[in-house]
Amino acid sequence: MKGSYQVIARNNKVQIKLTISRNLTILQGNSATGKTTLIELIAAYDELGEDSGAFVNCAAPCKVLVGRNWMHDLATIENSIVFVDEDNAFMRTYEFAHAARHSSNYYVLVARESLPQLPYSVDEIYGLRNTNRSTTKYPVYSRTYASTYRVYGDASFDGSRPDVVVVEDSNSGFEFFNALCKRSGIPCISAGGKSNVYNAVLEQQESNVLVIADGAAFGPEMELLTSLQRFKNIQLFLPESFEWLVLQSGLFSDKQTRDMLANPAAFIESESFFSWEQFFTHELIEKTRGTYLAYDKSKLSSAYLDDHVSKKIEGRLPQLGL
Repeated sequence: MKGSYQVIARNNKVQIKLTISRNLTILQGNSATGKTTLIELIAAYDELGEDSGAFVNCAAPCKVLVGRNWMHDLATIENSIVFVDEDNAFMRTYEFAHAARHSSNYYVLVARESLPQLPYSVDEIYGLRNTNRSTTKYPVYSRTYASTYRVYGDASFDGSRPDVVVVEDSNSGFEFFNALCKRSGIPCISAGGKSNVYNAVLEQQESNVLVIADGAAFGPEMELLTSLQRFKNIQLFLPESFEWLVLQSGLFSDKQTRDMLANPAAFIESESFFSWEQFFTHELIEKTRGTYLAYDKSKLSSAYLDDHVSKKIEGRLPQLGL
């Protein structure tokens, strides 16, 4: 399954609209914001159609997964958008993560707490909010409208020099940013994995910390990491992945690359790639195979540190102060 899908669920009292672009989407937020209502509308329409009083409009089938027989039920669902409410304990299990990884579906998961077993993007964590204009004149008959907003918006950078840089991985991405930091005389530390970033930042004595991580799968770490912003000045640079940075640097100007970067959802088959990070890594490896830029995720080729190539990649970075 690939592509973006708009879901509109409504009855005579409420209408909820959201756009799904990846195989994992998280809905967060307080009670009474419409998350449970969304699930109920989709379940009712799937069961009874318009006779239920609910209506769901989407180009893909929308299903709700519940109960102790979830694994059996999921095995019968293909190429659909599957909604799971947070009351279902199985959503937090590795068995569910495994089943989702090996399916052809997209998933919308209602979860107030992080789901560390799933590699969801920081850009696909949403809340629901009421988008009505004032309805005080007709409070009884007005339909409530709700749509999504991104919980973690885009970061802005003003070029301020960080005291230390913490990079999520210890592979090619770290090697590249470590080289930039050495040139600027800024300490650069590898966290050794996304689940270690929080502790790596916490251990730093410096107050101005720049964190660089692959945003395509960093969603589960955001709640804990952003809690440190009460005590430290933490800037978060979260591109899709280092491979994405290289692909969009201008080193590759073919039409297929341009089209793919303009609309990744149209190219990324969810059954083959559980996260966009995996897809961009695959694309860069294939695109550079047999060339001087042959890419290996575990060890960065020296070609990427050559002045011409390095400056191409740097040219697409925001003002990180490096």
